[in-house]
Amino acid sequence: MQANEDELGPIDIVVIAYPADAPMTGEAVPLFMDLIRGGTIRVLDVMFVMKDADGTFSGFDATDLDEDSVGDFAAFAGASSGLLGDEDLATAADAIEPGSAAVMIVYENRWAAPFVAAVRRNGGRLVASERIPAQDLLDALDAAEAAA
Repeated sequence: MQANEDELGPIDIVVIAYPADAPMTGEAVPLFMDLIRGGTIRVLDVMFVMKDADGTFSGFDATDLDEDSVGDFAAFAGASSGLLGDEDLATAADAIEPGSAAVMIVYENRWAAPFVAAVRRNGGRLVASERIPAQDLLDALDAAEAAA
């Protein structure tokens, strides 16, 4: 992947956990693929982690995926930029319950790249970034409504 820093949008990582009894309907992957096809995001790295009932974990990246092992996530075969490693695998394993699995996805927010490039050309630089969980927003809105 060749990219100039001035052309990159912000990079995010998400960890999505799946308990052993998750229904795995397959409806999320096509929606995610629509974001990729539409140019909204670009997937840079995908890694999978499984945590056994005894707390031990293992993981693998997206180099050789097949539907038997990861279902609809096989669409991300080959998505491996080298950004994720063993430390990330351990961090994700710490965040999930025993007997569950997770997928870590690193993606570029391509929709923001033109804005970010303009900021950089004008001497600006990102000094902080934070994602606010949707539930935090909902809780704040509920509190504001209750106070009104």
